[in-house]
Amino acid sequence: MAYNNILLEKEDNLATLTINRPKVMNALNFDTIREIETALESIKDDPEVKVLIITGAGDKAFVAGADIAFMQSLSAVETRQLAAYGQKVFRMIELIEKPVIAAINGFALGGGCELAMACDIRLASENALFGQPEVNLGLTPGWGGTQRMPRLIGEGRAKELIFTGDTIKADEAYRIGLVNHVYPQESLMEEAKKLAKKIMAKAPLAVGFSKFQINKGLQTDLDTAMGIESDLFGFCFATEDHNEGIEAFLTKRKPNFKGK
Repeated sequence: MAYNNILLEKEDNLATLTINRPKVMNALNFDTIREIETALESIKDDPEVKVLIITGAGDKAFVAGADIAFMQSLSAVETRQLAAYGQKVFRMIELIEKPVIAAINGFALGGGCELAMACDIRLASENALFGQPEVNLGLTPGWGGTQRMPRLIGEGRAKELIFTGDTIKADEAYRIGLVNHVYPQESLMEEAKKLAKKIMAKAPLAVGFSKFQINKGLQTDLDTAMGIESDLFGFCFATEDHNEGIEAFLTKRKPNFKGK
């Protein structure tokens, strides 16, 4: 499929989705979110793709937020529909049983911060800037910010950022646990690909199951979560990848996992 607002590249089991609207700081409108959804649909069942990286075009913005000019023309009902649709697509990122790395190469504000938080791992460039500034426009976060941010950095810090609309730099985002690592702008994608390759060398089913277990466990009680873990732990023993991993360990060689 030809995309107008994103780029989707696949190479050596790695897919890279780039929000490609640099003239408007990669701001999100309906068409862009729809293209992200289409790309995710093409990736989720593709056995050749083991890891997805999401980033933004240029060196200024990951995603600077929602496209305000586009939203200004919407009614309250249409805005609610857009919020629900964005939530659905961002949730797809969490539900896809493949690791998703956000390579945050600049502004990650509003919807951009929410997109980053929907990813599994967040890497930031030194010039990245984070925040949920919606209150400055008389709005609340609408694409998961009020739910994911407290889960990631704690209730108090999240409330302060959301209530004030303040922005924070990459080093502060790292300090409070919003991002995993901070790198120089010029090496961000190299580091993201390096991490992706490290993950891709592991057993795909085990990695996907681990993501599922973590996400489900955070949404339920501990006893239920432990049951999910033991079920999938046992299932792993029936996989070819487990047999390959054990044999490789015993014969002191690198495993060749096939996702089976």
